[in-house]
Amino acid sequence: MTNPSATDSKAVKLAIVYYSTYGTNHAMANEAAEAARAAGAEVRVLKVQETAPQDVVNGQDAWKAQQERSANVPTASPEDLEWANAILISSPTRFGGAASQVRTFIDTLGGLWGTGKLADKTFSAMTSAQNANGGQETTSQTLYITAMHWGAILVPPGYTDPVIFASGGNPYGASVSATGEGLSDTDKASIRHQAKRQVEITAKLQ
Repeated sequence: MTNPSATDSKAVKLAIVYYSTYGTNHAMANEAAEAARAAGAEVRVLKVQETAPQDVVNGQDAWKAQQERSANVPTASPEDLEWANAILISSPTRFGGAASQVRTFIDTLGGLWGTGKLADKTFSAMTSAQNANGGQETTSQTLYITAMHWGAILVPPGYTDPVIFASGGNPYGASVSATGEGLSDTDKASIRHQAKRQVEITAKLQ
């Protein structure tokens, strides 16, 4: 007999859109994708277009190395978000908001928003900063405000699992301190819980 929940989950099409200067949000996107696929979703991991001049990127070895690591990752387009019924954005924090590269991508979505094609999709957000109090919560909140304009259905992790407390207690979305040492086990568990929860909520809405 077919498992109904597994069948429903296969209807979930999740677009994970990220920007990553040095690799943290790329790693977060991949962790979320693995958890979402395990929950039965079809997933696209997509980077946003780099807007910084190439000579600036080339001037920082770590930045250039991340660009090379992600060379084969598809670039996000409005068509990807039209395809999806669930959207997860992962962005570094820049002065308390999403990175300019992410905001630039969002600015290309006016056509979809204007025709109602972003409405009723689930939306969740993740972020990182150099330290725990570097504007991570406001970055997630401003991304959620954008999604409200779309008419999207917000799916933050809230305090729905003990791992949220273990990873720092952020109910808005997974938030990672980018120390250059990679994701911790609690970071990974928090990201995976958030992605799985979004898949499950989206499946219930199909």
